[in-house]
Amino acid sequence: MTVHQIELTGINKYYGAYHALRDIDLKIRKGAFVALVGPSGCGKSTLLRSLAGLETISSGDLVIAGAKMNGVPPRKRDLAMVFQSYALYPHMTVEQNLTYSLRIRGIDKAEAKRKAEEVAATTGLSHLLGRYPRELSGGQRQRVAMSRAIIRNPKAFLFDEPLSNLDAALRVHMRKEIRALHDRLKATSVYVTHDQIEAMTMADHVVVMRQGIIEQQGAPLDLYDRPVNKFVAGFIGSPAMNFVPASSGSDGKSLLLEFDEPQTIPFMKPVKAGQPLLVGIRPEHFELAGDADAMLRLPVGAVETTGASSYITTATQPELVIVLNNRAAIRSGEVIGLCFDPSHLHLFDQQTEIRLG
Repeated sequence: MTVHQIELTGINKYYGAYHALRDIDLKIRKGAFVALVGPSGCGKSTLLRSLAGLETISSGDLVIAGAKMNGVPPRKRDLAMVFQSYALYPHMTVEQNLTYSLRIRGIDKAEAKRKAEEVAATTGLSHLLGRYPRELSGGQRQRVAMSRAIIRNPKAFLFDEPLSNLDAALRVHMRKEIRALHDRLKATSVYVTHDQIEAMTMADHVVVMRQGIIEQQGAPLDLYDRPVNKFVAGFIGSPAMNFVPASSGSDGKSLLLEFDEPQTIPFMKPVKAGQPLLVGIRPEHFELAGDADAMLRLPVGAVETTGASSYITTATQPELVIVLNNRAAIRSGEVIGLCFDPSHLHLFDQQTEIRLG
């Protein structure tokens, strides 16, 4: 039987007439790592703050560890929040920052020190307990912020874009550390990010939000393989999925891609003849092909080589982005042949943008 540590049912949040969260239903099992992801203004931070008690929900039910939390103040929810800003006390050492919450709860000094040393050993801060925040790097400060949350042994950890202030290399390192720490503690974690790469690489369960609603939720690869609509398809994956307006052929075995110079490709799944479609294909699913095997022949607009991969942008309307995992000897202006596995195509209704099939 699945044990849910957090359950949100019919959650709505209004700021005056603005409807920030719309009928949110979300169940988070105990020990899960859940990422809330979406563009700026989609409601993910509002949802996290509502969970923490920093925002009052307008309607719906919020249950944590079996207890209804509607109206319960933040300090009584037993949740630990890690913010984008480290929010460390600058006049306190690392050890004092870690033990502060314990000391104000009346835990004696020796026990608080023991707990700080135990947590510091887990997070790699043992040699830094005597330092002040100004003497630490950004990554070390973020570790202190996480350690301060861990020492409370909460029912769940809430992360609000904790890596946004770090440089790219340190972000990659810290996301591995956070996930490894989650696995060691067997904690329940809810992680807000606008970076879908963070969500895909760290989480067991990804929740994609837009304009206050949950567009889709599920395992990361389920969202990648079967996005429910164009928005999710374009948001999950980097570079983003390509979309081309199209219509189904009268023979039921082909699609007419509506580039500035239309091209026909084979497609065996049944589609209503003449139906206006959007065909989606991910950049990494293309392969170069010779004349005999090419399904598409397109002119090249730009080529960017990173060393391990080549990024090709076509000189078409709409343009395609193609990722080849090698150093392709291709130049701007050249016409290239492309092939792909038709099973990798995604079809969406052109008007509703909802997935077909």
